[in-house]
Amino acid sequence: MTDRRIVITGIGVVSPLGNNKDDFWKNLVAGKSGIKNIQAFDTTEYGTHFGGEVVGYDPKVYFKDFKDARRADRFTQLAMGAAKQAITESGIDQGNLDPTQIGIMVGSGIGGLITLENNHTLLIQKHPSRVSPFTIPMMIGNIASGMISMEYGFLGPNMCITTACATSNHCIGEAWRILKFGDADVIVAGGAEASIAPMGLSGFGNMRALSTRNDSPETASRPFDRDRDGFVMGEGGGVVVLEEYEHAKKRGAHIYCELVGYGLSADAYHLSSPLPDGSGAARCMNMAFKHAKMNPTEVQYVNAHATSTPVGDVCETMAIKKSFGDYAKNGLLVSGTKSMTGHLLGGAGGIEIAACILAMRDSIVPPTINVENQDPECDLDIVPNVAREAKVNAALSNSFGFGGHNSALLIKKI
Repeated sequence: MTDRRIVITGIGVVSPLGNNKDDFWKNLVAGKSGIKNIQAFDTTEYGTHFGGEVVGYDPKVYFKDFKDARRADRFTQLAMGAAKQAITESGIDQGNLDPTQIGIMVGSGIGGLITLENNHTLLIQKHPSRVSPFTIPMMIGNIASGMISMEYGFLGPNMCITTACATSNHCIGEAWRILKFGDADVIVAGGAEASIAPMGLSGFGNMRALSTRNDSPETASRPFDRDRDGFVMGEGGGVVVLEEYEHAKKRGAHIYCELVGYGLSADAYHLSSPLPDGSGAARCMNMAFKHAKMNPTEVQYVNAHATSTPVGDVCETMAIKKSFGDYAKNGLLVSGTKSMTGHLLGGAGGIEIAACILAMRDSIVPPTINVENQDPECDLDIVPNVAREAKVNAALSNSFGFGGHNSALLIKKI
């Protein structure tokens, strides 16, 4: 790879805490929960009745042609909103850049589950002829990247990576790698998910992955707390614009930070559980430090994967200790923002790298809410319940996915 430096010049967020980065960040810092009883369908027969839904979102606002919005699954609608926000903020849509040098890498962990479920119902209850001819292009996971490129006419590298809950980080990280190689000047990268559907809720519920704290949805997601009982499903999207540094400087773009490190590894252990000793996630973080040529002590904040599962949070704690050594318990700030947003699956890393960028900008670390009794096995400074003012010069964001996919992104001030 070359020594090309890669910076972030735009951020877009659609989330249970707000449909733009400013509302999202304000509510995140305030420690507000976006978890409520699900409104999309009747959950009476399900073990879990709540989730982190996106509310007040009009996808037609984000498509040039409202017909395209109608022909898009909800995950693509959410991806388009986040991408358009990031693109507009970065200014790469002004028509004065080479479109062959602008790429898209926006993925999804599951893809068009709502489209698949709705059309399968038509197939079974009605007739094969009732299945929409748009079913396949609406449900495939790569279609968000495709539709974003069509919306803008961007002709550069275009693909998506699907690695469950590590999807956004892998899309952003591999975009970084492509830019490093000089195969593009700008790449719009991140992820989106919309799996709050009967199949999603029952599938995760029946594998006992979800919290069942139905009497108190707002406090159900409680990373690192002794009484955590599973994750909370969320939906939304997070997208950033990555750009080669000199290219951004030349056009006078606002630069948030530099993406300096990216790590990835496999646990090779279990379909859905992480390695018990956290060694796979630790190797992933160590790779990010190596790429960045930074010591762990130069990082002030980690946005943890922290899904609020009994096993996952302990394993991640062990991984952080392995990577950061004694500093993990003596100065490093760690928070689990899924306590407020729920788990956006393939979209999680997109909104969480946004949280890291904004924490760096504003010198404030968002909290881990709902910590009533911190698990002694999760003995890190998890910024419990209240945001904390702290100078953040560098931050790391972890995302881990079913199948043992580990990913980490490392950013720093420029």
